[in-house]
Amino acid sequence: MSAVSRNETYTFTKPNRDSVTLLAGLGVEGDVHAGVTVKHRSRMAQDPTQPNLRQVHLIHEELFDEVRAAGFEVAPGELGENITTRGIDLLALPVGTRLHLGDEAVVEVTGLRNPCLQIDTFQGGLLKQVVGRDEAGRIVRKAGIMSVVVVGGTVGPGDAVRAELPAGPHRPLERV
Repeated sequence: MSAVSRNETYTFTKPNRDSVTLLAGLGVEGDVHAGVTVKHRSRMAQDPTQPNLRQVHLIHEELFDEVRAAGFEVAPGELGENITTRGIDLLALPVGTRLHLGDEAVVEVTGLRNPCLQIDTFQGGLLKQVVGRDEAGRIVRKAGIMSVVVVGGTVGPGDAVRAELPAGPHRPLERV
């Protein structure tokens, strides 16, 4: 992990921290998006009783390198993620992958983050960099993945991230 972030209030970015504590079944302790039921405003408006499949948001730091090449400057936590990784292809993981974070924490991947217009409010034109289309015209979401906490623990920058793939057949990530 290159960074960990959380915020107690609804703002787009999340300040980096020395560490964060993951709570099983809830998310990041002290983060506005932690909870058993959905905490994202748009989803709460639709149905506040739906399960929170977006407890922990992870982004690969390589995305920041990619958008930098297009003229944007983005740092860890600025796209609202809780955990910033490097060296693991998060977007290629199947649903149900368990990510072992540090010595004890484990999150289970639930799907892709569906980027919203707030990204363009943060930096105009950035949304087109993190959502695009492939050669076949299918939508490609690159703004990270969402997960739920299976085993709690404290994690911080420099901690290892190890992927444990689920038994097959593997299902590709879809937006959650």
